[in-house]
Amino acid sequence: MLDEFASIHHWTAARQESKWQLRRGVITGIGDDTAVVDPASAEDGVAAPKRLLLAVDTMVETVHFKQSTMRDEDVGYKALAANISDIAAMGGVPLHALVSVSVPPSYSPERMRRLYDGLYECAERYGVAIAGGDTTSSPGQLVVAVTVTGTVEAGRELLRSGAKPGDAVFVTGAVGMSAAGLHALLAQEERTGEKQFPADFSGQPEASLVHAHQRPSPSVRAGRLLLSRGSCRSLNDVSDGLASEAWEIAEASGLRLVLREALLPRSGSMAAYASRTGIDPLEWMLYGGEDYVLLGTMAAEDAEPMRAVFQQEGLPFFIIGETEEGEPGVELVRHNQANAGQGRLSPSEKREKLKKRGYNHFL
Repeated sequence: MLDEFASIHHWTAARQESKWQLRRGVITGIGDDTAVVDPASAEDGVAAPKRLLLAVDTMVETVHFKQSTMRDEDVGYKALAANISDIAAMGGVPLHALVSVSVPPSYSPERMRRLYDGLYECAERYGVAIAGGDTTSSPGQLVVAVTVTGTVEAGRELLRSGAKPGDAVFVTGAVGMSAAGLHALLAQEERTGEKQFPADFSGQPEASLVHAHQRPSPSVRAGRLLLSRGSCRSLNDVSDGLASEAWEIAEASGLRLVLREALLPRSGSMAAYASRTGIDPLEWMLYGGEDYVLLGTMAAEDAEPMRAVFQQEGLPFFIIGETEEGEPGVELVRHNQANAGQGRLSPSEKREKLKKRGYNHFL
Protein backbone atom coordinates (compact mmCIF):
# COMPACT_ATOMS: atom_id res chain seq x y z
CA MET A 1 0.00 0.00 0.00
CA LEU A 2 1.39 3.41 -0.98
CA ASP A 3 1.38 6.31 1.49
CA GLU A 4 -0.07 9.70 0.55
CA PHE A 5 3.05 11.19 -1.02
CA ALA A 6 3.99 8.02 -2.86
CA SER A 7 0.42 7.85 -4.17
CA ILE A 8 0.55 11.43 -5.46
CA HIS A 9 3.85 10.66 -7.20
CA HIS A 10 2.39 7.46 -8.68
CA TRP A 11 -0.63 9.35 -10.05
CA THR A 12 1.04 12.54 -11.32
CA ALA A 13 4.78 12.03 -11.96
CA ALA A 14 6.07 12.63 -15.50
CA ARG A 15 2.65 13.63 -16.76
CA GLN A 16 3.26 17.22 -17.89
CA GLU A 17 6.65 18.78 -18.63
CA SER A 18 7.60 21.77 -16.48
CA LYS A 19 8.44 23.79 -19.61
CA TRP A 20 4.94 23.20 -20.96
CA GLN A 21 3.37 24.13 -17.61
CA LEU A 22 5.42 27.32 -17.60
CA ARG A 23 3.82 28.28 -20.93
CA ARG A 24 0.46 27.97 -19.17
CA GLY A 25 1.68 30.33 -16.43
CA VAL A 26 2.64 27.73 -13.80
CA ILE A 27 5.73 28.88 -11.90
CA THR A 28 5.64 26.18 -9.21
CA GLY A 29 3.41 23.13 -9.56
CA ILE A 30 2.93 19.86 -7.70
CA GLY A 31 5.48 19.31 -4.92
CA ASP A 32 5.24 22.45 -2.78
CA ASP A 33 2.72 23.85 -0.29
CA THR A 34 0.82 25.76 -2.98
CA ALA A 35 0.97 26.18 -6.70
CA VAL A 36 2.36 29.49 -7.93
CA VAL A 37 0.87 30.75 -11.18
CA ASP A 38 1.16 33.90 -13.25
CA PRO A 39 -1.94 34.08 -15.46
CA ALA A 40 -0.64 37.22 -17.15
CA SER A 41 2.28 35.27 -18.64
CA ALA A 42 0.22 32.33 -19.89
CA GLU A 43 0.23 31.67 -23.63
CA ASP A 44 -3.55 31.45 -23.84
CA GLY A 45 -4.49 33.67 -26.76
CA VAL A 46 -6.28 36.12 -24.46
CA ALA A 47 -5.37 39.73 -25.17
CA ALA A 48 -4.39 41.78 -22.11
CA PRO A 49 -5.81 43.01 -19.85
CA LYS A 50 -7.13 39.70 -18.56
CA ARG A 51 -9.49 38.59 -15.85
CA LEU A 52 -9.15 35.37 -13.89
CA LEU A 53 -11.99 32.83 -14.00
CA LEU A 54 -12.47 30.30 -11.17
CA ALA A 55 -14.71 27.22 -11.19
CA VAL A 56 -15.08 24.20 -8.94
CA ASP A 57 -17.05 20.99 -9.39
CA THR A 58 -17.37 17.81 -7.33
CA MET A 59 -18.22 14.25 -8.37
CA VAL A 60 -19.39 11.81 -5.68
CA GLU A 61 -19.70 8.09 -6.20
CA THR A 62 -23.34 6.87 -6.19
CA VAL A 63 -24.50 10.49 -6.74
CA HIS A 64 -22.77 11.32 -10.04
CA PHE A 65 -21.55 7.92 -11.14
CA LYS A 66 -21.50 4.24 -10.32
CA GLN A 67 -19.02 1.51 -11.18
CA SER A 68 -21.63 0.15 -13.58
CA THR A 69 -21.83 3.43 -15.52
CA MET A 70 -18.29 4.85 -15.51
CA ARG A 71 -14.84 3.34 -15.79
CA ASP A 72 -12.23 4.83 -13.46
CA GLU A 73 -10.59 6.74 -16.31
CA ASP A 74 -13.99 8.11 -17.38
CA VAL A 75 -14.52 9.51 -13.87
CA GLY A 76 -11.24 11.42 -14.06
CA TYR A 77 -11.92 12.71 -17.55
CA LYS A 78 -15.44 13.87 -16.76
CA ALA A 79 -14.50 15.50 -13.45
CA LEU A 80 -12.18 17.87 -15.29
CA ALA A 81 -14.39 18.28 -18.36
CA ALA A 82 -17.32 19.51 -16.24
CA ASN A 83 -15.16 22.33 -14.88
CA ILE A 84 -13.70 23.24 -18.25
CA SER A 85 -17.27 23.63 -19.50
CA ASP A 86 -17.89 26.34 -16.89
CA ILE A 87 -14.89 28.28 -18.20
CA ALA A 88 -16.17 27.82 -21.76
CA ALA A 89 -19.54 29.25 -20.71
CA MET A 90 -17.82 32.54 -19.87
CA GLY A 91 -16.04 32.66 -23.22
CA GLY A 92 -12.75 31.95 -21.46
CA VAL A 93 -9.68 29.77 -21.86
CA PRO A 94 -8.99 27.07 -19.22
CA LEU A 95 -5.48 27.13 -17.79
CA HIS A 96 -4.93 25.34 -14.47
CA ALA A 97 -6.54 22.70 -12.28
CA LEU A 98 -6.32 21.63 -8.64
CA VAL A 99 -7.54 18.08 -8.02
CA SER A 100 -8.77 16.83 -4.64
CA VAL A 101 -9.58 13.16 -4.15
CA SER A 102 -11.06 11.32 -1.17
CA VAL A 103 -10.19 7.67 -1.70
CA PRO A 104 -12.02 4.71 -0.10
CA PRO A 105 -10.27 1.38 0.64
CA SER A 106 -11.92 -0.23 -2.39
CA TYR A 107 -9.83 1.90 -4.76
CA SER A 108 -6.37 0.38 -5.25
CA PRO A 109 -3.37 2.45 -6.37
CA GLU A 110 -3.85 1.14 -9.90
CA ARG A 111 -7.51 2.13 -9.97
CA MET A 112 -6.58 5.66 -8.94
CA ARG A 113 -3.80 5.65 -11.52
CA ARG A 114 -6.43 4.90 -14.16
CA LEU A 115 -8.57 7.76 -12.85
CA TYR A 116 -5.63 10.11 -13.29
CA ASP A 117 -5.01 8.66 -16.77
CA GLY A 118 -8.45 9.99 -17.76
CA LEU A 119 -7.93 13.28 -15.96
CA TYR A 120 -4.62 13.95 -17.70
CA GLU A 121 -6.08 12.87 -21.05
CA CYS A 122 -8.70 15.59 -20.69
CA ALA A 123 -6.06 18.06 -19.49
CA GLU A 124 -3.91 17.40 -22.54
CA ARG A 125 -6.84 17.80 -24.92
CA TYR A 126 -7.81 21.21 -23.51
CA GLY A 127 -4.39 22.55 -22.52
CA VAL A 128 -4.92 22.49 -18.76
CA ALA A 129 -1.94 22.35 -16.38
CA ILE A 130 -2.55 20.15 -13.32
CA ALA A 131 -0.90 22.36 -10.70
CA GLY A 132 -1.74 20.68 -7.37
CA GLY A 133 -4.49 19.32 -5.17
CA ASP A 134 -5.20 17.33 -2.02
CA THR A 135 -5.59 13.68 -1.03
CA THR A 136 -7.57 12.21 1.86
CA SER A 137 -9.09 8.88 2.75
CA SER A 138 -12.82 8.22 2.55
CA PRO A 139 -14.80 5.72 4.62
CA GLY A 140 -17.11 4.77 1.76
CA GLN A 141 -17.42 6.48 -1.61
CA LEU A 142 -14.89 8.06 -3.92
CA VAL A 143 -15.06 11.87 -4.10
CA VAL A 144 -13.30 13.88 -6.81
CA ALA A 145 -13.32 17.69 -6.57
CA VAL A 146 -11.64 19.79 -9.25
CA THR A 147 -10.98 23.52 -9.26
CA VAL A 148 -10.13 25.11 -12.61
CA THR A 149 -8.81 28.56 -13.41
CA GLY A 150 -9.05 30.31 -16.73
CA THR A 151 -8.64 33.72 -18.31
CA VAL A 152 -10.85 35.99 -20.37
CA GLU A 153 -10.53 39.46 -21.83
CA ALA A 154 -11.38 41.97 -19.11
CA GLY A 155 -14.94 43.23 -19.34
CA ARG A 156 -15.93 40.81 -22.12
CA GLU A 157 -16.84 37.74 -20.07
CA LEU A 158 -20.19 36.27 -21.10
CA LEU A 159 -22.68 36.20 -18.22
CA ARG A 160 -26.18 34.77 -17.80
CA SER A 161 -27.56 38.23 -17.12
CA GLY A 162 -26.97 39.96 -20.45
CA ALA A 163 -29.93 38.75 -22.54
CA LYS A 164 -32.22 41.39 -24.10
CA PRO A 165 -35.76 41.13 -25.48
CA GLY A 166 -35.72 40.15 -29.14
CA ASP A 167 -32.50 38.14 -28.91
CA ALA A 168 -32.17 34.86 -30.76
CA VAL A 169 -31.76 31.82 -28.48
CA PHE A 170 -29.16 29.30 -29.62
CA VAL A 171 -27.46 26.10 -28.55
CA THR A 172 -24.11 24.76 -29.77
CA GLY A 173 -24.96 21.08 -30.06
CA ALA A 174 -27.48 18.31 -29.66
CA VAL A 175 -29.05 17.83 -26.25
CA GLY A 176 -30.28 14.70 -24.49
CA MET A 177 -27.52 12.34 -25.61
CA SER A 178 -25.87 12.02 -22.21
CA ALA A 179 -29.14 11.25 -20.44
CA ALA A 180 -29.98 8.64 -23.07
CA GLY A 181 -26.55 7.09 -22.63
CA LEU A 182 -27.03 6.89 -18.87
CA HIS A 183 -30.41 5.24 -19.43
CA ALA A 184 -28.78 2.62 -21.66
CA LEU A 185 -26.10 1.88 -19.06
CA LEU A 186 -28.59 1.55 -16.21
CA ALA A 187 -30.90 -0.60 -18.32
CA GLN A 188 -28.02 -2.94 -19.11
CA GLU A 189 -27.14 -3.13 -15.41
CA GLU A 190 -30.72 -4.06 -14.60
CA ARG A 191 -30.79 -6.75 -17.29
CA THR A 192 -27.49 -8.37 -16.34
CA GLY A 193 -27.18 -7.58 -12.64
CA GLU A 194 -23.56 -6.53 -13.28
CA LYS A 195 -22.69 -3.70 -10.90
CA GLN A 196 -18.89 -3.63 -11.06
CA PHE A 197 -18.06 -2.70 -14.64
CA PRO A 198 -19.78 -0.59 -17.33
CA ALA A 199 -21.27 -2.56 -20.21
CA ASP A 200 -19.33 -2.51 -23.49
CA PHE A 201 -21.52 -0.91 -26.15
CA SER A 202 -18.87 -0.98 -28.89
CA GLY A 203 -20.51 -1.51 -32.25
CA GLN A 204 -24.00 -1.11 -30.82
CA PRO A 205 -26.45 1.67 -31.77
CA GLU A 206 -26.17 3.16 -28.26
CA ALA A 207 -22.37 3.54 -28.42
CA SER A 208 -22.42 7.26 -29.26
CA LEU A 209 -24.90 7.93 -26.45
CA VAL A 210 -22.80 6.10 -23.87
CA HIS A 211 -19.70 7.95 -25.07
CA ALA A 212 -21.53 11.27 -24.71
CA HIS A 213 -22.30 10.42 -21.09
CA GLN A 214 -18.86 9.11 -20.16
CA ARG A 215 -16.65 11.48 -22.19
CA PRO A 216 -18.39 14.86 -22.65
CA SER A 217 -16.78 17.54 -24.82
CA PRO A 218 -16.81 21.02 -23.26
CA SER A 219 -17.35 23.73 -25.87
CA VAL A 220 -14.25 25.87 -25.39
CA ARG A 221 -13.78 26.75 -29.05
CA ALA A 222 -17.47 27.64 -29.37
CA GLY A 223 -17.24 29.93 -26.35
CA ARG A 224 -14.26 31.75 -27.81
CA LEU A 225 -16.02 32.25 -31.15
CA LEU A 226 -19.08 33.65 -29.40
CA LEU A 227 -16.99 36.07 -27.36
CA SER A 228 -14.88 37.24 -30.30
CA ARG A 229 -17.95 37.91 -32.45
CA GLY A 230 -19.25 40.46 -29.93
CA SER A 231 -22.97 39.87 -30.51
CA CYS A 232 -23.50 37.15 -27.88
CA ARG A 233 -25.27 38.66 -24.88
CA SER A 234 -25.71 35.77 -22.44
CA LEU A 235 -24.28 32.28 -22.10
CA ASN A 236 -24.66 29.17 -19.96
CA ASP A 237 -23.52 25.56 -20.25
CA VAL A 238 -26.03 22.71 -20.28
CA SER A 239 -25.03 20.74 -17.21
CA ASP A 240 -28.36 20.30 -15.38
CA GLY A 241 -30.67 20.25 -18.41
CA LEU A 242 -31.73 22.65 -21.17
CA ALA A 243 -34.86 23.81 -19.32
CA SER A 244 -32.96 24.46 -16.11
CA GLU A 245 -30.21 26.44 -17.85
CA ALA A 246 -32.78 28.44 -19.84
CA TRP A 247 -34.50 29.33 -16.57
CA GLU A 248 -31.17 30.55 -15.16
CA ILE A 249 -30.73 32.94 -18.09
CA ALA A 250 -34.36 34.08 -17.88
CA GLU A 251 -34.14 34.86 -14.18
CA ALA A 252 -30.70 36.46 -14.35
CA SER A 253 -31.74 38.65 -17.32
CA GLY A 254 -35.30 39.37 -16.21
CA LEU A 255 -37.13 38.19 -19.34
CA ARG A 256 -38.77 35.20 -20.99
CA LEU A 257 -37.15 32.59 -23.21
CA VAL A 258 -39.38 30.97 -25.84
CA LEU A 259 -38.04 27.72 -27.27
CA ARG A 260 -39.42 25.89 -30.28
CA GLU A 261 -39.53 22.12 -30.16
CA ALA A 262 -39.20 21.85 -33.94
CA LEU A 263 -35.82 23.60 -33.77
CA LEU A 264 -34.31 21.71 -30.83
CA PRO A 265 -31.35 19.68 -32.12
CA ARG A 266 -31.59 15.96 -31.47
CA SER A 267 -29.23 13.22 -32.56
CA GLY A 268 -30.56 10.42 -34.73
CA SER A 269 -29.11 7.80 -32.38
CA MET A 270 -30.92 9.34 -29.40
CA ALA A 271 -34.23 9.57 -31.26
CA ALA A 272 -33.91 5.96 -32.42
CA TYR A 273 -33.08 4.74 -28.91
CA ALA A 274 -36.01 6.69 -27.45
CA SER A 275 -38.32 5.06 -30.00
CA ARG A 276 -37.04 1.57 -29.10
CA THR A 277 -37.53 2.18 -25.39
CA GLY A 278 -40.85 4.01 -25.64
CA ILE A 279 -39.51 7.16 -23.96
CA ASP A 280 -40.32 10.71 -25.03
CA PRO A 281 -36.93 12.09 -26.17
CA LEU A 282 -38.02 15.57 -25.08
CA GLU A 283 -37.67 14.42 -21.46
CA TRP A 284 -33.97 13.77 -21.98
CA MET A 285 -33.48 16.88 -24.10
CA LEU A 286 -35.08 19.31 -21.67
CA TYR A 287 -34.29 17.76 -18.31
CA GLY A 288 -31.47 15.23 -18.75
CA GLY A 289 -28.38 17.43 -18.50
CA GLU A 290 -24.64 16.73 -18.71
CA ASP A 291 -24.50 17.57 -22.42
CA TYR A 292 -22.05 20.45 -21.80
CA VAL A 293 -23.03 22.29 -24.95
CA LEU A 294 -23.59 26.04 -24.66
CA LEU A 295 -26.98 27.75 -24.47
CA GLY A 296 -27.19 31.48 -24.96
CA THR A 297 -28.77 34.51 -26.55
CA MET A 298 -27.44 36.93 -29.13
CA ALA A 299 -28.47 39.83 -31.33
CA ALA A 300 -31.05 38.34 -33.70
CA GLU A 301 -29.61 40.05 -36.79
CA ASP A 302 -26.28 38.28 -36.29
CA ALA A 303 -27.67 34.78 -35.66
CA GLU A 304 -27.45 33.54 -39.25
CA PRO A 305 -23.98 35.04 -39.83
CA MET A 306 -22.88 33.37 -36.59
CA ARG A 307 -24.21 30.05 -37.84
CA ALA A 308 -22.05 30.49 -40.95
CA VAL A 309 -18.97 31.20 -38.80
CA PHE A 310 -19.55 28.03 -36.81
CA GLN A 311 -20.09 26.03 -40.00
CA GLN A 312 -16.74 27.24 -41.34
CA GLU A 313 -15.14 25.99 -38.12
CA GLY A 314 -16.89 22.62 -38.40
CA LEU A 315 -18.93 23.29 -35.27
CA PRO A 316 -22.70 22.92 -34.76
CA PHE A 317 -24.89 25.93 -34.08
CA PHE A 318 -28.68 25.88 -33.79
CA ILE A 319 -31.13 28.77 -33.40
CA ILE A 320 -33.88 27.39 -31.16
CA GLY A 321 -36.06 30.35 -30.18
CA GLU A 322 -36.09 33.93 -29.02
CA THR A 323 -36.43 36.13 -25.96
CA GLU A 324 -39.18 38.55 -25.12
CA GLU A 325 -40.26 40.94 -22.40
CA GLY A 326 -42.32 39.55 -19.57
CA GLU A 327 -42.16 37.74 -16.29
CA PRO A 328 -39.01 35.59 -16.18
CA GLY A 329 -39.70 32.06 -17.35
CA VAL A 330 -39.28 29.55 -20.16
CA GLU A 331 -41.95 28.49 -22.63
CA LEU A 332 -42.01 25.85 -25.36
CA VAL A 333 -43.92 25.94 -28.63
CA ARG A 334 -44.68 22.32 -29.51
CA HIS A 335 -43.82 21.14 -33.01
CA ASN A 336 -47.47 20.51 -33.98
CA GLN A 337 -48.43 24.14 -33.50
CA ALA A 338 -49.07 26.19 -36.65
CA ASN A 339 -46.04 27.94 -38.10
CA ALA A 340 -43.67 26.34 -35.59
CA GLY A 341 -40.16 27.18 -36.66
CA GLN A 342 -41.29 29.66 -39.32
CA GLY A 343 -39.98 33.09 -38.41
CA ARG A 344 -41.11 34.85 -35.27
CA LEU A 345 -43.82 33.45 -33.05
CA SER A 346 -47.31 34.78 -33.62
CA PRO A 347 -49.51 35.95 -30.73
CA SER A 348 -52.04 33.23 -31.56
CA GLU A 349 -49.66 30.34 -30.97
CA LYS A 350 -50.19 28.30 -27.87
CA ARG A 351 -47.24 27.77 -25.58
CA GLU A 352 -46.38 25.33 -22.87
CA LYS A 353 -44.69 26.65 -19.77
CA LEU A 354 -41.63 24.61 -18.93
CA LYS A 355 -41.09 23.70 -15.33
CA LYS A 356 -38.00 24.92 -13.58
CA ARG A 357 -36.72 21.38 -13.48
CA GLY A 358 -33.42 19.65 -14.06
CA TYR A 359 -30.91 17.85 -11.90
CA ASN A 360 -30.99 19.28 -8.36
CA HIS A 361 -28.99 17.82 -5.47
CA PHE A 362 -31.39 19.06 -2.79
CA LEU A 363 -34.78 18.07 -4.22
